[in-house]
Amino acid sequence: MLSARNHKIRQLLLGLSLGIPVAFATAASGEAAQRDTDVLLAINEGEASLGILDPRTGRELAKVVEGAITGHEVAASADGRLAYVPIYGDSSVGEPGSDGQELVVIDIASRKVVNRLDFGHGVRPHCVLLNPHDGMLYVTTEVDHTVTVIDPGTLKIVDVIPTGQSESHMLALSHDGRFGYTSNVGPGTVSVLDIKARSLVTIIPVSRTTQRISISMDDKMVFTADQTKPRLAVIDTATNSVKTWIPLPSPGYGSTPTHDGRWLLVAMQKTSQVAVIDLKTLQVVRTIDVPPAPHEILISPTDDVAYVSCSRSGKIAAIRLSDWTVRLIDGGNRVDGLAWAQSHLFS
Repeated sequence: MLSARNHKIRQLLLGLSLGIPVAFATAASGEAAQRDTDVLLAINEGEASLGILDPRTGRELAKVVEGAITGHEVAASADGRLAYVPIYGDSSVGEPGSDGQELVVIDIASRKVVNRLDFGHGVRPHCVLLNPHDGMLYVTTEVDHTVTVIDPGTLKIVDVIPTGQSESHMLALSHDGRFGYTSNVGPGTVSVLDIKARSLVTIIPVSRTTQRISISMDDKMVFTADQTKPRLAVIDTATNSVKTWIPLPSPGYGSTPTHDGRWLLVAMQKTSQVAVIDLKTLQVVRTIDVPPAPHEILISPTDDVAYVSCSRSGKIAAIRLSDWTVRLIDGGNRVDGLAWAQSHLFS
């Protein structure tokens, strides 16, 4: 395995501390090709705010206070005009604390909260995804052991899907929109959901504790990270069972595939690295050093840059996929959930 050199990160951090612009002069061609109007959305847990960032320059365009404690994840509307932020509460999964019960809607152009959905009781809403096939929002609602289906046009709850497990923290949707998969942290399982039927298909045992979830671009494999051992579970979606394990240098966390289906990137918090897995061989081929506590990974629409929220440092690492070089973007306090908003609003 190859490792990106530590001195690159130290140089970047030094530059940021001195106020040097975060963008490299030699920007990635994909970054240059991104529309000037696209924005990167980043949740700042420690500030209960949403950061709106220019992904090309790393400049913060705005910071919107959510008005509640606190969001962890974010999704953008199909037209890029709105951001949806579930308000989870003041603790982490499986820990005592408040149970959030709202979904906050933020207008990206006006940079303010414009609507709220009240779930009616504390549900710890966490992961939010927009399903492009039916236009609905799907939100994990941990306390109720469900995924809640919301019509973004009316901001009304239209259905719930049972997960059959507690701590259904994160959700992945198949690219054909037919199935959903939740990572159930404490139980160490994955729930398989039939999205059209709004029903639970099965529960897959994985480990004593698992974290995060992603799905391959061909919908054949689902990935979740064992928290008891440094390994990644590979679930065969045809059989809904663990097919194999991928050894990791340290326990994994968030993961996501590149759009071309070639690589799977896995955040590893303990070593402050991102592992790169070849999806043909299912082996780690490279590790990349990033700032402390990488959480979530988002691939740009151009498939040229991976954005990694590094919570403990308040940085977002932008990894250029053509050569694995890293540049750093300033995030907020405990930056976590990331999303991309493609719109015409910032011209």
